[in-house]
Amino acid sequence: MKNETKQACLKRLGRIEGQVRGVARMVEEDRYCIDVMTQISAIRAALKRVEEEVLKDHVAHCVEDAIVSGKKDEQRRKLAELLDVLGRLQN
Repeated sequence: MKNETKQACLKRLGRIEGQVRGVARMVEEDRYCIDVMTQISAIRAALKRVEEEVLKDHVAHCVEDAIVSGKKDEQRRKLAELLDVLGRLQN
């Protein structure tokens, strides 16, 4: 993973961690359900952005490296992994 991508993801994940702790406090304090759900939705959106960055980095490095290597087995394996993860992301 590129260092700038790693740092950006770690920064976002730190914020997400804080959001999750905030939601736990909201539940402990019996806050209004819709407010809790709104925060959960924000967390999911933030995780989705991290997921997209990691996926972009994977394609730009791991998949690209397999293509450049010329090794057919490695290319097939990386593409199979990519298709598998893309299928899981749609669910």
